Amino acid sequence: MCYFHRPSELTRRQFIHEGLTVSAAVMGALPITIDRQKTTTSVSPDMSNIDIAKAAGSWIDTAGVVTESGLTWLADPMDPASTGNTLYHGSPGVVLFLLDLYHATGAEVYLDTARSGADAIMTVLQTETELPPGLYTGLAGMVFCLAEVYRVAKDRRYYTGAARGLNALLGAARPAGTGMEWSTETDVIGGGSGIGLTLLNVAETIGDTDALDVASAAGHRLMELGQPTSHGIKWPMSPDYRRLMPNFSHGTAGVSYYLATLYQVTGDERLLDAAVAGARYLQSVASTGDGDVCLVFHNEPDGEDLYYLSWCHGPVGTARLFYRLASFTREEEWLRWANMCARGIMQSGIPEQRTPGFWNNVSQCCGDAGVGEFFSSMYQVTGDQAYHDFLYRIRASVVERATEDSAGIRWLQAAHRTRPELVVAQTGYMQGAAGMATFLLHLDALESGRETTVVLPDSPFTL
Repeated sequence: MCYFHRPSELTRRQFIHEGLTVSAAVMGALPITIDRQKTTTSVSPDMSNIDIAKAAGSWIDTAGVVTESGLTWLADPMDPASTGNTLYHGSPGVVLFLLDLYHATGAEVYLDTARSGADAIMTVLQTETELPPGLYTGLAGMVFCLAEVYRVAKDRRYYTGAARGLNALLGAARPAGTGMEWSTETDVIGGGSGIGLTLLNVAETIGDTDALDVASAAGHRLMELGQPTSHGIKWPMSPDYRRLMPNFSHGTAGVSYYLATLYQVTGDERLLDAAVAGARYLQSVASTGDGDVCLVFHNEPDGEDLYYLSWCHGPVGTARLFYRLASFTREEEWLRWANMCARGIMQSGIPEQRTPGFWNNVSQCCGDAGVGEFFSSMYQVTGDQAYHDFLYRIRASVVERATEDSAGIRWLQAAHRTRPELVVAQTGYMQGAAGMATFLLHLDALESGRETTVVLPDSPFTL
């Protein structure tokens, strides 16, 4: 369900439309692309999390492209056309990783490099007027990145850049129904939920009451787009999209999470009612085993027997809604369901066994790193030793799947479940080395008692 965009390939949303069904048998029969880069060696499991992250930073550095305005990065170092400015694949995610690496090491070179990346992003905001608005697909992710650089570097230039981008994002919203929207898309990846979460986050960082007003209007529009069911409310990615994906990145869990977060800011009980209705729908369709686990299928129709396990369409993302509700309602039911999500992952057999919904992918979006982030957070908030032990199994898997050469450390993986033959080492946050290494930085923070620097707008956890 994840994508790597090249000019000759499908965009994420085209990819979703084109196909979601490849059997495990077919996946195993397809050839694997041979690494086109240098001869590599495995990474020692005894190597520290910080050192692995630094080596990943060195490899990412080899993909840097110097421009007149600053530094950007190739998403695929072997593809000179793969530069971009999305949080999912592009420079904003690398910049956020560098901020975390600076915080972990104190080495000014990482902050300087992050600032150069932010400079290039500001130039894009000044020169391009048709940017997609989404959190992971465009403008909102760029704005969040600049706001984080401002927060860490305390340089007013980045405040100005973030404010300019925020104004452009607010100006792109249009009246719709009783609220506002940027498009008919509702989701966290590119739609109103992710943009709304960005508005709430950035408004707090730089201070902007207009952003809160638009975020509230976006929430009211999302409530109108919900589809009532006998057990609650569900949301499609957009009204005209035939597949309905209930989990976090493109579906009900993500929209409900936004409405719950917005309720915390506004106190509007209608938002809370809608968020709870979304959670009730998810409970009604979840596979719960003997009442001890929570797994929600990938999509309907024709995907009810496919279960992803990480952030995008799995328990890692869906648990965010349950934990968010638990954090302010104090109702034990919601934390119990977050724990059921965790146990569903633990009982799946991963990371040693790769399931059809957890293929050859190590990423924050679909793979081991996303699962590791979740168990770091769940161990911190619950103190459950079983979570601690599982977390280190995930850590071992992430390190085992890394490769190292003179350029540094990277992860070769298949980003598409339905394209298992397309194996690429990427630099970015949600499918690349920046995200995998960030998981290890956050694990180091957990071990050392250090707070992390960057918390993405769609996360309820702070390490």
